Amino acid sequence: MSEESKFDSESYLRMELLRFTTAGSVDDGKSTLIGRLLMDSKAIFQDQLDAIEKTSQRKGEEKINLAYLTDGLKAELEQGITIDVAYRYFSTPRRKFIIADTPGHIQYTRNMVTGASTAHLAIILVDARKGIIEQTKRHSLIASLLGIPHVAICINKMDLVNWDQATYNKIRDDYKEFAAKLQIKDFHFIPISALNGDNIVHKSSNMPWYEGTTLMYLLENIHIANDNNLVDARFAVQTVIRPQREEYHDFRAYAGRMLGGTIRVGEKVTIFPSGFTSKIKSIQFGDHDLTEAFVPQSISIQLEDEIDISRGDMIVRENNTSKRGQDIQAMMCWMSEKPMSLGSKYILKHTTKDVKAMVKGISYKMDIDSLHRIPDQTQLNMNDIGKVQLRTTSEIFYDIYQKNRITGSFILIDEVTNVTVGAGMILESQQ
Repeated sequence: MSEESKFDSESYLRMELLRFTTAGSVDDGKSTLIGRLLMDSKAIFQDQLDAIEKTSQRKGEEKINLAYLTDGLKAELEQGITIDVAYRYFSTPRRKFIIADTPGHIQYTRNMVTGASTAHLAIILVDARKGIIEQTKRHSLIASLLGIPHVAICINKMDLVNWDQATYNKIRDDYKEFAAKLQIKDFHFIPISALNGDNIVHKSSNMPWYEGTTLMYLLENIHIANDNNLVDARFAVQTVIRPQREEYHDFRAYAGRMLGGTIRVGEKVTIFPSGFTSKIKSIQFGDHDLTEAFVPQSISIQLEDEIDISRGDMIVRENNTSKRGQDIQAMMCWMSEKPMSLGSKYILKHTTKDVKAMVKGISYKMDIDSLHRIPDQTQLNMNDIGKVQLRTTSEIFYDIYQKNRITGSFILIDEVTNVTVGAGMILESQQ
């Protein structure tokens, strides 16, 4: 390998990764938008373009249909909608990207939760002809609940309203009024035409009144380095490494992922649930020894003391411990056709720990349109979002979701079918 190619590959590995999700109502143009992003950023091959061009011609379409780049399932192609969460990967000279293209139909709202759970940014599409509708509000509420740090409101199909600034301004103002009730800290408005490529990668000449950035410029330059919790050190133990070979006779390390903050060799730590303390003897990242590690690295740790530690335990900095308990208050996005009801029992999966849990109470569910709380609920139905109280059979070690999206979230799994039925975000007790 030449020095030049070695430099290029190392630079690529160091490139920052942005995860973003797309959401919107049916036919708002999500798949077309992603196809346009991929094509105009030269992230697709010529044979792929040739294939979708032939598909477009076969279906009697005048223009190449970029939606075919992402709508891969047969049912999606037949219906012209997105059903599953489609993940796409591409890069530019500035950044690497993972896109989660999520469904627009109300009955697939649960899929948006899946696609958006790890996103740095959400793109919410609005049809310029329809304005803000229920699905816009539903997806915005989910983005807010999931704590997605950045939201881009892309007002699409501006070509179908004659590039009218007044239409854009009204939708922008309507959304701002609605979003004032949400916890969205950073949002951006971009008028676009995904079909024609206006303000996607290249600045549009059809909307000279718009003085903002293109969508690609926003994706490449938005600051995400501080989106993770860099203060509170959290390490979830996934497995214990015991080679049991003569040359590693006494070797014991704990492998897992940094879920928050940083840790350093020589630092004092506390291990939950035992409460014992020790010091970090060494940190390994693959074959390399590190002096410190940070979120979201996957590492292994050796401690100076022999302590009984197993999968599901949490290692934290000595004077910066997480919360612990068996009674959990959470906002729940329900994903199953079988309702959540009082007394129901599930497996709760939190970081690397699995415990049994029972539904002790359902305080309210959200009215998606008004964001009002509907009290005195006995169950949550599929795609409902509400506040619940859970009791676990043993303690979990967690942070409030607003403080740490990883240690503050969990999923519920049906004990019989092993299917994921709900996603939860842990709240302060008084919320």
